[in-house]
Amino acid sequence: MQSPLAGMRILDLTNVLAGPFCCHQLAHLGAEVIKVEVPGRGDLARQLGADTDLNRRNMGVSFLAQNAGKKSITLNLKDRRGKDLLKRLVAGADVLVENYRPGVMDRLGVGFDVLKTVNPKLVYCAISGFGQDGPMKDLPAYDQIIQGVSGVMSITGDAETAPYRVGYPLCDTIGGLTAALSISAALAGPRSSATMIDVSMLEATLATMGWVVSNWLVAGVMPQANGNENPTSAPSGLFRTADAPLNIAANKQEQWEVLCRHLGREELLTHPDYTLREDRKRNRLALKIELEKTLMTRPARAWAEELNRLGVPAGEVMGVPDILDHPQIADRGMLVHFDDVPGADRPATLVRTGFKLDGEAPKVDRPPPRLGEDNAAIYGALGLSGAELDALQKEGVL
Repeated sequence: MQSPLAGMRILDLTNVLAGPFCCHQLAHLGAEVIKVEVPGRGDLARQLGADTDLNRRNMGVSFLAQNAGKKSITLNLKDRRGKDLLKRLVAGADVLVENYRPGVMDRLGVGFDVLKTVNPKLVYCAISGFGQDGPMKDLPAYDQIIQGVSGVMSITGDAETAPYRVGYPLCDTIGGLTAALSISAALAGPRSSATMIDVSMLEATLATMGWVVSNWLVAGVMPQANGNENPTSAPSGLFRTADAPLNIAANKQEQWEVLCRHLGREELLTHPDYTLREDRKRNRLALKIELEKTLMTRPARAWAEELNRLGVPAGEVMGVPDILDHPQIADRGMLVHFDDVPGADRPATLVRTGFKLDGEAPKVDRPPPRLGEDNAAIYGALGLSGAELDALQKEGVL
């Protein structure tokens, strides 16, 4: 399998989600990722997750989810000796990723302008909620805050429930993917000088809302919360069946015709309210009721299998455990199982990435690290002796 970033060293100074998720992608692409954590407590994600015992062990589920394959060292950047050690690490690194608030690294004396003198070819990526400048740059930014200000919540749900939060940290994840993409691009290009990457979670999220944003900017159409209905076509949305919800996307005229014939509802094809796409869009709720009269006679899975076979896109609505057990996921190598995760003292099954290289899922060969697990190896390579490491640890530098 290809490891496009093999030989690259990434210093991961990030916490919680956006930054660690970015470096999770880079680790799977073959980079050596060294997680630089606060002594004593480490990444806040170590204390987060649904298993309180793992949180107590500093190996929370939220940390396990996106730190496999990484190494962990501890470093106090408020101590002069800690700053000096970071500079020594930067001298031998290719990339540094941080997600502090704008200006924090500069105040610590280890911002981009300082570190680029240490490593003139450094790729420095700063991930923040709103970017490194602008009137909102100093505001705290959690995923839900960005979901709200970006407009995502305003179009999620329906007329009765919006604004509504998307059910997972969407903006953090998009921010992390955007950072991983921009870092990979910077590493692929000529590196004659240091590169500063400024990732705004707000802007990254807006960039993924292309149709919604463009409908407003170009056509002047105010974005709406349409619930489970696809506003661009009908019938296209969520439908009731005998046992579970079913998504159908009959977006093309021929798909609409096949759907009606398969349901035995040919009379709808000549009904003046449903003849053309725009007719169906205007009368989508009445059409939904008509189609559900037939769809509710049989289970969702049966309809999905038959409609897909006929070329009408359809899919049952599944829970997370169901899709993880489905052979589409379980058999394609997206999940990795570690028989033992040191520190957690138990096995763990984790998610890899959403792509394959030459038909194989990228993978890492080590479980998520204990806090400071690699201090001796990484700092020893810088020339620090065991006695020096012990002294720095006792003094709170490591």
